[in-house]
Formats: sequence, C-alpha cells, structure tokens
Amino acid sequence: MRKMSTSSPEAVKKLLENMQSDLRSLSLECRKKFPPVKEAAESGIVKVKTIAARNADILAALKENSSEVVQPLLMGCGTKEPKIAQLCLSAIQRLMSHEVVSEGAAGNIINMLWQLMENGLEELKLLQTVLVLLTTNTVVHDDVLAKAIVLCFRLHFTKDNITNNTAAATVRQVVTVVFERMDAEDEQYKDNDSHPPIVQGNSNRRTISTLRPCAKDAYMLFQDLCQLVNADAPYWLVGMTEMTRTFGLELLESVLNDFPRVFLQHQEFSFLLKERVCPLVIKLFSPNIKFRQGTNTPSSPTPVEKPYFPICMRLLRVVSVLIKHFYSLLVTECEIFLSLLVKFLDGDKPQWLRAVAVECIHRLCIQPQLLRSFCQSYDMKPHSTKVFRDIVNALGSFIQSLFITPSTGNNPISNTQTGTSGGSGPSTAQNGAGMSATVGLTPQPAFEYRGTWIPILNTSVQGTSKAAYLELLDKVEPPTIPDGYAMSVAFGCLLDLVRGITAMIEAELDSEEIASQPVIAKQAAEVQPSEQQEKLAASEKGAVSRAVWEEMVGACWCGLLAALSLLLDASTDETASENILKAEMTMASLCGKLSLITPRDAFITAICKASLPPHYALTVLNSSSSGFHKTYSIQGQSVQMISPSSDSHQQVVAVGQPLTSQHQGTVMLTAKNIQCMRTLLNLAHCHGSVLGTSWQLVLATLQHLVWILGLKPASGGALKPGRAVEGPSTVLTTAVMSDLPVISNILSRLFESSQYLDDVSLHHLINALCSLSTEAMDMAFWNNKEPSLFAVAKLLETGLVNMHRIEILWRPLTGHLLEVCQHPNARMREMGAEAVTALIKAGLSFKHDPPLSQNQRLQLLLLNPLKELSNIVHPDIRQKQLECVLQILQNEGDSLGPGWPLVLGVIEAIRNDQGESLIRTAFQCLQLVVTDFLPTMPSTCLQIVVDVAGSFGLQNQELNISLTSIGLLWNISDYFFQRGEIIEKELDKEEALLQKQAEEKGVPLNRPFHPAPPFDCLWLCLYSKLGELCVDPRPAVRKSGGQTLFSTVGAHGTLLQHPTWHTVLWKVLFPLLDRVRESSTTADKEKIESGGGNILIHHSRDTAEKQWAETWVLTLAGVARIFNTRRYLLQPLGDFSKAWDVLLNHIQSAALSKNSEVSLAALKSCQEILQIVTPVKECDKPEGLSGVNMPVFVGPLIPPGPPRALSRTDSLGERLGRYNGAEVNAAADEIEDSALWWAAWSTWYKIGSESTKPPTTCDKLFFIPSQPFLTALVQIFPALYQHIKLGFSMEDLKKLGVILHGAVSVPISSDASPFILPSYTEAVLTSLQEAVLIALDVLQKAICVGPEDMQIMYPAIFDQLLSFVEFSCKAPTYGKLETKNIANAKFNQIQLFAPAEWVALNYVPFAEKSLEVVVDLYQKTACHKAVVNEKVLQKIIKTLRIPLNLKYACPSETTWKMAVSSLLKVLSIGLPVARQHASSRKFDTMWPELANTFEDFLFTKSTPPDNLSIQEFEKNENIDVEVVQLISTDILPYANFIPKEFVGQIMTMLNKGSIHSQSTSFTEAEIDIRMREEFSKVCFETLLQFSFSNKVSTPQEGYISRMALSVLLKRSQDVLHRYIEDERLSGRCPLPRQRVTEIVFVLKAISTLMDSLKKTKPENVDTNTWSQVIALYPTLVECITCTSSEVCSALKEALVPFKDFLQPPVAKVQNGES
Repeated sequence: MRKMSTSSPEAVKKLLENMQSDLRSLSLECRKKFPPVKEAAESGIVKVKTIAARNADILAALKENSSEVVQPLLMGCGTKEPKIAQLCLSAIQRLMSHEVVSEGAAGNIINMLWQLMENGLEELKLLQTVLVLLTTNTVVHDDVLAKAIVLCFRLHFTKDNITNNTAAATVRQVVTVVFERMDAEDEQYKDNDSHPPIVQGNSNRRTISTLRPCAKDAYMLFQDLCQLVNADAPYWLVGMTEMTRTFGLELLESVLNDFPRVFLQHQEFSFLLKERVCPLVIKLFSPNIKFRQGTNTPSSPTPVEKPYFPICMRLLRVVSVLIKHFYSLLVTECEIFLSLLVKFLDGDKPQWLRAVAVECIHRLCIQPQLLRSFCQSYDMKPHSTKVFRDIVNALGSFIQSLFITPSTGNNPISNTQTGTSGGSGPSTAQNGAGMSATVGLTPQPAFEYRGTWIPILNTSVQGTSKAAYLELLDKVEPPTIPDGYAMSVAFGCLLDLVRGITAMIEAELDSEEIASQPVIAKQAAEVQPSEQQEKLAASEKGAVSRAVWEEMVGACWCGLLAALSLLLDASTDETASENILKAEMTMASLCGKLSLITPRDAFITAICKASLPPHYALTVLNSSSSGFHKTYSIQGQSVQMISPSSDSHQQVVAVGQPLTSQHQGTVMLTAKNIQCMRTLLNLAHCHGSVLGTSWQLVLATLQHLVWILGLKPASGGALKPGRAVEGPSTVLTTAVMSDLPVISNILSRLFESSQYLDDVSLHHLINALCSLSTEAMDMAFWNNKEPSLFAVAKLLETGLVNMHRIEILWRPLTGHLLEVCQHPNARMREMGAEAVTALIKAGLSFKHDPPLSQNQRLQLLLLNPLKELSNIVHPDIRQKQLECVLQILQNEGDSLGPGWPLVLGVIEAIRNDQGESLIRTAFQCLQLVVTDFLPTMPSTCLQIVVDVAGSFGLQNQELNISLTSIGLLWNISDYFFQRGEIIEKELDKEEALLQKQAEEKGVPLNRPFHPAPPFDCLWLCLYSKLGELCVDPRPAVRKSGGQTLFSTVGAHGTLLQHPTWHTVLWKVLFPLLDRVRESSTTADKEKIESGGGNILIHHSRDTAEKQWAETWVLTLAGVARIFNTRRYLLQPLGDFSKAWDVLLNHIQSAALSKNSEVSLAALKSCQEILQIVTPVKECDKPEGLSGVNMPVFVGPLIPPGPPRALSRTDSLGERLGRYNGAEVNAAADEIEDSALWWAAWSTWYKIGSESTKPPTTCDKLFFIPSQPFLTALVQIFPALYQHIKLGFSMEDLKKLGVILHGAVSVPISSDASPFILPSYTEAVLTSLQEAVLIALDVLQKAICVGPEDMQIMYPAIFDQLLSFVEFSCKAPTYGKLETKNIANAKFNQIQLFAPAEWVALNYVPFAEKSLEVVVDLYQKTACHKAVVNEKVLQKIIKTLRIPLNLKYACPSETTWKMAVSSLLKVLSIGLPVARQHASSRKFDTMWPELANTFEDFLFTKSTPPDNLSIQEFEKNENIDVEVVQLISTDILPYANFIPKEFVGQIMTMLNKGSIHSQSTSFTEAEIDIRMREEFSKVCFETLLQFSFSNKVSTPQEGYISRMALSVLLKRSQDVLHRYIEDERLSGRCPLPRQRVTEIVFVLKAISTLMDSLKKTKPENVDTNTWSQVIALYPTLVECITCTSSEVCSALKEALVPFKDFLQPPVAKVQNGES
C-alpha cells in the first residue's frame, strides 16, 4: 500500500517539494549560526532539482544520491541544536519512509543518531527514527544494525522513565523486525531453497557462513541475547553498557514464541536453542530448585540466593514456550523442565511459586496433543521418567496438600477477614460464616474438607489458560496469592486435562472407526493386494494409537480419580460438583471405550459412592474395588486416597430406609447425592455400551438410591414415587419431590435406551440386573422387610424395549424371572410374575420380522415361560399366569397357531388343591377358547381341548365349573360335527405325517384308540372324557356328564366310521356301565344331611346310594337308547349278540337291584331296546290313574334297518347305501334275531322270577318291588312275546304264570298306598293289574290265531285268570309278609316316619275284570277240545262258587253280583256244550258242583248288612229270581240229558225256596218285604210249572213235581195247626214276632198256590193234590179268630181263591175222577 503511495507521481512531486522546503527551512535556521550547514542545504536544493530534472525514475536516482542528499540534514543534526535536530530528523524520516535511503546513507544516519544519543539529545525522536529506518526497508545490516539495536538498548537504561519505556518497546519491536526480515527472506527463497536438513547436535557453533544476510542478523542478535541474560559479554551488540535479566528473558520468550519456525527450520538456530537457551534456563532455575521454604540458605556465589519472583516467573514463561513449540527438538531438556515444574508444586516451595507453576502446568493441560507426545516420549519409553503420570499425580498431591496444610494464617473458619485482594483474582474477602447457607445469600462456591475451607475462584474459561501471575511482568516482589487461587487453577487443570484427553482420543477413535468401516464393507468382495496392505498399515497404526491412548489413560487415571474424588467430596458448589462428576463420567466412558476395565470400574465406583450416603454399606462397591485399594501405588510415589469426610456441610434433601439386611436406621441423602445419582443415570444412559460388567455397580447403586427415595415399580417396570409399608416413612424435601418424577423418567429412559446397545452390552446389562435381583431375593429370604423390586422392574423394562431382538435375551431374562416367581416373599414373586406375563404379552403382540406366524420357533420360545409358570405352587403366581393367558387369548388368540398346545397345557395345569378362584380364572380361559378359537387352532389341538375341558369337569372345587365344562364339551362336539370334513382332512394329513415319521424311526404310531381313524379318535377321546365324568363322585356332574355323553353319541354318532362303533361299545359304553354298576352297588347308605351350605336335599336323594341310583338309571337308559337308535349300525358289527347279552346282563342286574328307581329304569331300558313305546302313565298321581282303558302297543320290531328315529344328517337312502355291503341274507338275520329275542325272554324271566319271589321269612329288610316296576315288567311281555311266540311252549306259559301271579300278589308300601290305591268306593284297576290282563289277552289272542297245537294253552290261561278271580274274596299272600287290610290302611292314614307297613291291594276290581275276561274267553272257546277236556266249565263254576257262597260276606258286593251274572252267561254257553257231550261223561263232575253252587248262593249263610235299603233288597231278590229263571229255562226242560240226582237236588232247592223261612233279623215293619215273596213265588211257579206241565216226558219228572207239591201242602197244614193252638193258649198275649211272620208267609204261599193251580191246565193237576188243597180250607177258617191284623189280611187273601171251588164240578172233572 505504502509502495503505491510513495512511488506515484503525485507522491514523488510532493516529496520533492517537501525536501526542498525542508532544506530551505534548514538553510534559514542555520543562516546565522551555522553557515556551513546553510550552504550545504542550498547546494542540496540544487542537487534535488538537478536529479528531478535529469532522471525519469526520480526515486531511484534519489536513492543513488541519497548520501549527498542526506548530508545537509546530518550536518544539521550535528549542530546539537534541538530545533534544528528535530527539523532534520523529521526530514530524514520522510526520506526513509519513501525508501530513498541507501545503505551508505543509512550507516551515516545511524552514526549521526548514536552521537545524538551519547549527547542525550532528542531521545524519543531518535528511537522513532531508528524504528522508521529499520521497519521501512532492509538496507541496514550487520554492524550497522547491531549499532542501531544497541542504541535502543542504551536508551532503555536512561534516567527518564518515558524514554526507558519507549526504548523497551522499541527494542521489542526491533527484535521482532529482525526476525520478521528473516521470515520474509526464507519465504522469498523458499522455492529454490536447497537447505540441508536440520542436523541435530551440530557442534560447530561458529559456522554461520551458510546463513543469508537477514538470517545472520537474527542469529547474531539471538546469540547475544542469550549471552546478555547469562551475564556474558555480547559478540555482536558492541557497545552495550548494561542489561537486565528480566528484560532479556522477556525478549527471548517473545522471539521463541513468535518465531518458532526459524528455530525449527534452521539448524543453526536449533543448535542455539539446545546449547545456549536450555542450559541457561536450567542454570537460572537453580535457586528455585534448591530453595526450601523456611530454611536459611548458606551464602553462595550465585547472585540470587532466594527464588526471585520476576526471573522465576519469566523463566517459567520461557519454559512454557519451549515445551509448547520445541518439544520435538528438546525432548531431554523438556523432560528436565517438566520434572522441575512438578517439583515446584511441592508444599515446601513458596506459595507464589506453586501458584505460578500450576498456571504453567495449566498451559500444558489444555494441549492434549502435547500431553500425548509426553506420554509417547517419556511414559512409554523404558527407563524414562513417567512425566505425564507425574504431572497428573503432582496436581493430585498439590490439591491434597492444599487441604491438609492450609496457607498459614488463612484459617477460613475463623471469623476474621481472610485473604487479601491479590493480583487479578477476584476479591476473596469472605465472611467465614458465609459458607453455611444463610437465607437470601448465595454461598460462595468453595471446597470444604475437614474444616479447611477453600473458595473456588473463576480463573479461566474452559479449555483456555488465563494465567494471572505469569503475566505480572511489572512486579518485582512476589504477589500475595488469594485463597483458593491455586486450588481453582489446579481444579481447572484437572478438568481441562480430562476434557482434552477424552476429546482427542474419542475423536481419533471415531475417525479410526470410520476408516475401518469401508474395509469391513469390502471384505465380502475380493480385496485387492494394495488394499490389503493399506489395511495392514492402518491396523498397525491403529494398534500404535491404541497403545498410546491406553498408556495415557493408564498413566493418569489413578491420580485423576484420587483428586477428583477428594474434590467431589469437598465440593459445596453444584457447578463444581457437576464439573467433577462430568469429568469422572467422561473418564469412565473413555476407559470403557478402551476396554480398560479396572479404571472404568474405579471411576464408576467413585460416582456410585458419591451417590450414596457416607459409610453406606453397599458390598458391591467395596468388594468390586479390590482392583484398586485406597492407596494407588504409582511407581514408588504413592497418592493417598483420602476417605470421604462425613461432616460435609451439605443440604440434606431426603431421609429414607437403607436397603440392607443389617441395621434398620435411616439414612440421609444430600443434594449432592442426588446430583451424583443423576450423573450415574447419565453415564448409564449415554455410555451404556461401554459399561460391561460395571453395570453391576451402577445398577446396584441406583437400586439403593431408588429404595432410599422410596420409588416403587409401577406397571411396565417404570418406577413411581410410592412408599414402603414398614419403617419410618421417607422424608423428602420439596426440592427432591420435584426431582423424583424427573429421576424416575431418566431411569425409565435409561432402560429404554438399552435398545440401542449392542448385543454384548445388552447381555451385560441383563446379567447385572439378574445378579442384583438374586441379591434382592436372598435378602428377602431371611427378612420380612419389603423386598427391592428394582431389578425385576428394570428387567421387565429392558425386555419390553428390546422386543425386536428378544430372542437373544429371552432365555436368561425369563429364566431369572421364573426363579423370582418361586420366591417365598409374596410381593417379590408377584412382581416376577407381573414381569414374566407382561413380557410374554408384549412379545406376542410385537410386530416381529418375520411375523410370529412364520417364526414358530420364536413363538414357542415366547410361550415357554408361561408353561414353566405352571410348575410353581404359589396360587398368586398361577392367578397371574392365567390372567395372562386370558389376555393373550383376547388379544392374540387368532394367531397362536403352534402355540396352542402350550397355552392349553397351562390352562389344564390347574389342580384341585389350588383353590376356587384359580380354577375359575383358568376356566374363563377355556370358555374363551371354546367359544371363540376352536376354528383358528390346528385340528391336532382339539384333542387337547377335549382333555382340558374334561379335567375341568373332574376338578372338585367348584361344582358349577364342572357342570359348565360339560356344557363346553357339548359345544365342542357340536363344533366337531359342524366342521367335521375340514377337521377330518387336517387330521388325516397330520396322521400321514406322523405315520411316516414313525415308520422312519421304526416305532409304532402311538396314540389313543390307534387303529381308528384320527377324526374318530377325536370323538372317542370326547366320549371317554364324558365317560369319566359319568362316574364323578358328585351326582350333578354325573348327571350332566351322562346326559351330554348320550346326547353327543346320539346326535353325532353317525359321523363315526362303522368299525369305530365297536370301540364305542366296548371301550366307552360297557366299561362305563360296569363302573356305574360297581359304584352303585357299593355306595354308602348313610343319610346325607344337607348338600353343603344350606341346600336341602330331597329325601329321594339323601344317600349316596340314591344319588348313584340316578346315575345308573341315566347311564343304562342312555346305552339302551343307543342300542335302539343305532341298531342298524351295531348289528352288522359281528359280535352284536355278545354285546346284546352284556347289555341284557346289565339290565338284569339293574332290575334286580334293591333300588326301586334303578330297577324301574332298567325295565324302561329293556322296553327301549325291545323298541316298545309305553303308554304314558302318571303312576304317581292318584287322580291320574287311567282306568281300565287298554294301552296301545307298537307291533313287532322293525328288522335291522333304519329305525324310526333317523339321526339328523343321514337320509334313509344314504344310510342304506352305506351299509349295503353289510347286508346279510334275511334268513340268517331271522335266526340271529330270534336268538336275541330269546335271550331277552330269558333275561325277562330271570328278572320276573327273582323280583316276584315272595319272602320266606318275615324279615323287615326284605326288598319288595314297587308297583311301577312290576307294571313295567309285565308291560314288556306282550311286545317280547310277539318275537318269541313261535317257540313259546306250555313250559314258558307256566313260567309266565308264576311271574304274573307273583307280581299281582306283591303288596304296596303304606306310604305309596295313597297314590296307588283307588278310594274304596272306586272300582278301578292298578296299572299292574291292567298290564297282567293285557299280557294274558295278548297270549289268548295269539293262541286264537295260532296253529292247532297252541290251543292246548287255553286251559292254562283259564286257570291263571280264575286264580285272579279268587282274589276277590281271598287276597293273595306274599310269602310270610304281614299285610294290613286295605280298609284299615285307608282309614288310619299312615303317620309320617312310621316304619313302612305293607298294604294288600284292593283286588276286587282286578278279580272282577279277570272274571269278565274269563267270561269273554269262555264265550269264544267253550267248544274247544282242550277247554272241554280240561273241564274248564267246572273250574269256572267252582271258582264262582266262592263269592256266590260268601254273597254278603264278600269284600265288595259287586263281586257276588258279577259272579252271578258271569255264571249265568257262562252257563248259557256252557250248558248246551255239556248236554252235547253228555254221552262222553266229560261233564259228570260238573253237575254236583253246579248244584252246590246254586244251593250256596240261593240259601246263603251270610246275612245282608243292616243298612241295606228296601230297594237294594228288592234288587238282590231279583237276582235270585234270575237264577231260578235260568233253572226253569235252561236246566229243567232238558232233564233227560241231566243226571237225575242233580234234578232231585234242584227240586229240593226250589221246594225249599218256595216256603223259605224268614230271617230273624227283620223288623216288623219290613217283614212283608223281606220274606222274598217274589222269590218264593217264582220257586213255586217253577215247581208248579214243572209239576203241572203237559209235557211231562218221563214219569220220573211228574213224580218229582207231585211229591214236591204234597210236601208243600202238608207243611202248610202243619204250620196253620200249630199257630191256631198257640194262639188259643196265649190268650191275650201276642205271639212272638217270628211266629206271626211265619203264619203270614204260609198264608201267602197258599194264595200263590191257588193262583198257580188256576193257571195250570186242569189235566196237569193230580186229584190227590186237589184234595189236599181243599183239605186246607177248614183249617183256614179256624184261623179267623186270630187277633193279629197282619194274619187277618193274609187270611183274606188266602180264602178268596176258594170261591172258584164253590161251583159244582164240571163233567170233565168227573170224567177225570172216573
């Protein structure tokens, strides 16, 4: 810029003008006093003008002639006249600034200036001129330059302060200019420079011939500066008079600092550095080294005995520069310097020295690359001082020494004002009380340790070194160092050291990683040889770097840790603590990255310890620190670790419980603890990947802190503030309260960030958590305190965030949590279960890649812990497990796939001893599975579902669940049915696979019900499960199970393959029947009081036996129904008859069981298998008895083909088609069929004969079958008979008869009688009696249409019926059992709870009905040969004789009436047959029987009841009359076919009837009626009819009649005579009533006779008779006197007919007489 301005034409023109005016001024000034000068000036003007005129390049010309041009001015200066000198110097400066001064001129000028200097003139102007001369151009060299420099130095030492200072500045500037020139020169020659390389240690110090001019000047200058500082004579700067060391050192420092390139590039300069500077420094340092504070140094020749602050400080500055710039040249020297620095920190050095040394060290600490070089050059070399380590350790020791030996007189705890305001440090005046936090005052940041209080001063910004005392160049006396200054600088050193090293190493590490990445990427491709070499080189370089880093860390960590721990403990300032913690954390992370385990753990331990209260017993910190003890031994130098002070004045922010098993006191947390905790969290969060095994330390500490702060795990593992139950509760200040959510948040984030850790680090984390958890478990084992759930919660959290790679940590994670789940402490295991289940749920719902549906292995892995939980006995764990299953089903049920067996296994793993709620939860799961998920699960799992549902049915804790699970089984079966085809296909596919595998292994396929196809096996499993439920101990379950089993088989059985039915029968149904039979027969008969709770049990179910009875009933009925409806399937199976026999055997044993319910049901089952549809009867309601109407029966059984009830899927056609192959020819079928029926008959017979066999003793316990049972038994026969009638023999008929008779004879229990007995007045049959009659009816109908040889059975049937007829008068006995008469039973109603009595039935209706049947049958069969031959008529008569004989004594009056009417009917049919067969004498025995019967009936010995009404009596008399009429119409007219004895008997009887004497019991009023006049009349008439019959065929007949009449008349005569006599004798006394009655009757008989005689033809009447009649007349007349009016009126009637005899006899009569 200046060149431009000075050489432009205007500038030149101006310069010329100025020069001329200057010279003019000079000539003017010197005109008087100094004429020579004036002249010279004027000639100068001419000269200038001439140059300007002659030359184009005026400046060059001026420079050439500069000596002449300058001459006048120099002369002017020589005048020593101030005004003139000033004028000249200004003019000279103007020339200089235009660079028109030549070398010669410059020399002259310098000489001129020197003279002025010696004269002490214009000193400032001189300095200015020198400066202008040297800075504007480079014409001054060598000695001239030296002279100029010396001139400046000389001016520096004048008396004038201003001059001195200006000169000092000028010297500095001049020195700089000299070196700058050299720099410029080097730059100029750079390109063609063929400098020889620097040769270290060149011994010839004088060879400077190689240097260029500027370089030579610089060299000479620097060499002389060294000489001067060393107090030697200079070589070049001739003329120096005095010099100070301080100034010399400052100049040296500035040159070294500003021009390091000069020394590094020129070996001559390097040589100076080594040979001159370093020894000089070391020599000057010696007083400081030798000096010990407090000792008097003996006098010695050195000029400075005591360390002298100005020099010492400047030396340290020089050293700093040397180390900084020339370290590479001066390796050995630097080692000495550094060692010296370290020594200066010793406690026995003066305070200011230590402070300055620390400042100096700080300058080094901010240069990590330099530190690295130290490490490489010293620490890593054998036999070398470990410089880097020593520096760090020295800092540590220094800090410790400050705490241990505070500066004298500065005891901060005294209340005196401490410290003085010194140097540039902030004022440290501070009231001692200030450090306790007074309200409203922020305490000054400070360190405080064991009573020593050291304030922290803000000395410098991070990463820069601002040295207060190294800059005090103007001070001669050592300054007072403020309190805390040295500490603050040392603290800064540590922080910067850490920051620098870590930043550097981490940057290099990162770049190394980046460099190595492409190599890794390329490894897959072909690696070129060159690349391989590069790679090798890189890896070697990397190894070297790593070695350096490790050495650096290794060297410094002990010292750093010792110092930082101490500072952290002493720190009372949050920012300071933060910085320390950050440093510790950074170091820990760095060590981790470099895999330096011990130091990493040491730093982490330090942070951990700082987080916990002092002396907190945390074993993991104490034990794991075995790698480093309290004292770190550092090659002979030991750094003492000071144990933390407990009296630190920290604000307590929390009080809580320690998490230890020992003492129970409380512990306090300070704000600093919390701060450390946050650092710890930060460390774990940001550097988790390098923590490795020290996760253990970190997590253990966090766990304790979390515990003390009272954070408790919430869902998902996050910790939330909550409180422990026991112990004094945690006290938290508001400060920490607001922190807690943040801490808990960071804690959660810490574990969330585990997703970014690599696999190895993640495993470290999990291992650490597991071992923490194990410790917590151990502690909780022996301790009933609340356990710490930190580890479990965090395992959960870690698992949840690492779902994307869950496989790698699943096993250790869940393995440990499962152990936790088995812990005896409930809270602990609950958390474990919570964690396991949460992880499983999360794992299943996580969107894995590939998805779980394609990764079966992972899915099973995830579900496996769920299964493992089943092995744990604690119910709370099982509850959690099942709740988890429920949620999994709800959320992931559709996608479980291969996981189903596991899930179902878990549901099934419930045992009876596990309590209701568990079972209920598990069951909810099962219900969900059955209702929602059957279609989504593999078909192979269906069998498991069946098993699970079955096991829920069998559990005995919760009845409702058992019942509901049976319902589920039904739903399952329905599902099988609906999706049968799909399931079958799937199962067949699976089966084929299994078969193949089994063949490969050479083992048989093993599954239940193997030969059956897999789908059938599924059904069989279902059936067998239901079968198990049918024999459950609980009645309700059995009932439900049975119903479901049979409904299922019934509804879905058609799906089974045909051969499978064989298995159903023999493996399911028959075993079931056996078990039920066995259980029923052995069941307990004890009464059960109530069914648990307040449930009342009905009396029909109040013993186990009765309850089992119900089961037996159900089972038998079910099996029978299957036999019935599935007959077409079962019959072709081959062993059907065997099965049939087994079934019949079961029916028989049930029917003969001593339980009326079972036995009745057995018969119903029997009816079912015989395919009989019974009429619906309400046997147990008295009003519902169904009279005598006949029930309807189905005809013969359908042959084996489709039954009536088709199942719901198959059409008839399909079925027939399916079993076409199994068609057997019809004949064989028939044969087999009849065999089945005969088997049934023999069973029926056994049941009948056993059950109706009467008791032989009078044992009360004898079992008597019930009426419904017997009824059912008898009702079976008719249908059964249809199938066996072809072979039904007389023998069989007899067997049947025994059973029927027995059945009817059975009495009923008195408590059942009100329901079965009709009221006494009703005449109805019981169902049983009706059935018996039906059975016989069926038989007789069959005989009727059957072949001839069957008809021989008729008599047997008659016998059977007649035996029933006899019951009307004589109820059958049942063995020796005592029965009450029915009437008694009716009228004294049985008291409740009385022992059961047995009541004989009212057999009258039955007998009467039987009689009707006999009559009907006889009407049909009277002529049958068998009937005639077997004297059936006689038997009938003989039977009827019994009621007829009893007449009024019959139990029911209907009986004898019916007997009479039946007799009349039978005789009307039978008598003609008898007459027909008269010749064969087959009926001979019948006649006497008949006669006796008439006799017994007409003249009965029984008396009519008193209450018989007159109308009734008349009716009864009419019946007698009917009998007589029968005799008159059907017997007597055929007397010639009838034995005469019989006729005689009849006549006697009629005779007797006509004069029958009255009964004695009649009252007088009724006597006329009761005499059976009508009857007598009919007898008479009959007698007379046969007496006077015109058709007397045999004389015998007539004889009988006449004889009868004469007897009658004679008897009348006698009665009349006797009466007349008695009447006379008695006088006034009336005769007894019966005598009067008798006479009245006789009179009436006479009048009747007279009437009869009148009606008869006269020729039929014997004359003898007439005479006898007339002979009566006188006797009658005699009676007229009698007094009785009754007799009188009868007498009138008797006398009146005699009027017919009062006319003269007709001729006929006379003729007759003649």
